[in-house]
Amino acid sequence: MELLRSLIFVPGNRANMLERAKGFNADVIMVDLEDSVPPGEKANAREVARQWVPQLARAGRKVMVRVNSLDTGLTREELAAVIGPDLAGISIGKGESAWDVQEADRLIGPLEAAAGLEPGSVKLIPWIETARAVVNVYSMAAASPRVIAIAFGAEDFTNDMGIRRTDLGEEVQAPRAMVAVAARAARVGALDSPFVAFRDPSALRQDAQKARQLGYTGKFAIHPSQIDAINQTFGPAEEEVAYARRVMAAWEQAQAAGRGSLDLDGKMVDVPVVKRAQNLLALADAIARQSSR
Repeated sequence: MELLRSLIFVPGNRANMLERAKGFNADVIMVDLEDSVPPGEKANAREVARQWVPQLARAGRKVMVRVNSLDTGLTREELAAVIGPDLAGISIGKGESAWDVQEADRLIGPLEAAAGLEPGSVKLIPWIETARAVVNVYSMAAASPRVIAIAFGAEDFTNDMGIRRTDLGEEVQAPRAMVAVAARAARVGALDSPFVAFRDPSALRQDAQKARQLGYTGKFAIHPSQIDAINQTFGPAEEEVAYARRVMAAWEQAQAAGRGSLDLDGKMVDVPVVKRAQNLLALADAIARQSSR
């Protein structure tokens, strides 16, 4: 299971912040060459990222890089700078169709081979940030076997729509749900937009819980103080794990007795409930393995 509960952006031109990121307990350190880097710093950020991807990996962090969109003319050079054995994947924004995802795949392939990597080693997370991308979201999620998740960008989406972004997020409820459904249909992860009010942990937890209820499997962070809350929200609680284990134990007994369902605590347990318990326990095992490293 690809563990992608929390992914934190770190500006690619800030070596001091990348140094701090060695101690972050996010599932992914996302070195950002896009929105958090001013135009005049793009070339510098590319070189800083080239140096820091291996350093972060040696510190035990899973590292990905968000590159600039294909229409900027910067993407190829950025990919060439960072693709190597220490890079887990690439995130790319502003795409609007399956072609954008496939073009990113075509650019990654030769660089991956030149670095001596197995084909498909470098994974891909496209951002869904415009009305057109939302309409095409399933085809984008399914456009390449490199895609392990798709990310919803609420700030850019509301900008594209010409609507006001609010704290409650009612204006993005429909596209937010559509992205999660498409991700599930394509059997990839769904990553929620960052919560920008990073000094409000209670509101963050509420927002993350809404995302989880929609089917999101993780969320981006913009500040290290958000990581623990995101990990807790998108990881199973102890009582959930305990109940899932009870479900599996009871199910084994029911199957041995030739029954296809059972009563547990006054609730019916059948195949969908068992599958949900299996998925939750697989997530708990993946978290335990990561914690033991």
